[in-house]
Amino acid sequence: MAKHVGVRLPDDLFSVLQSGTTAVLATFSEKGIPHTTPMNSIYPKGRESILLSIHKDHTGYHNLVWQKKVMLCVMDAGNVAYSILGRAGVVRAPSLVHPLMNIIRIDIIDIKCDRSVLCRVDTGIQWSYTSAEAEELSVALIEELKELSKTL
Repeated sequence: MAKHVGVRLPDDLFSVLQSGTTAVLATFSEKGIPHTTPMNSIYPKGRESILLSIHKDHTGYHNLVWQKKVMLCVMDAGNVAYSILGRAGVVRAPSLVHPLMNIIRIDIIDIKCDRSVLCRVDTGIQWSYTSAEAEELSVALIEELKELSKTL
């Protein structure tokens, strides 16, 4: 059963977001069609906001610009299982790292804990880079988010 935990990132979720994880971003189109996107360039901005970078031509980006409300689902090792409802806004377009990427801030409206009494999350989404260039870009985007989290 889901438990609402408020608007501040709990310690376990905050730690996972700082160390790097993949979350699923959920948005809706103008026609009400749901769209999900795995995101791995995400970083917390304090306890009440999350920063992420997304391609400016991605469907999820267009949806969140139109319909500001989004959901992020984070599941990771240590039975971390949360859904975050937030209001998204563009804070940097384009990213300083790549001209096709934009930086989004999600201000948290509500967080619910999705842990189950029947099973536990032992590991999150496992992934690897497709090339050295992809890793370099991803690391640079995360560094930009970390720096922006201190100054924004």
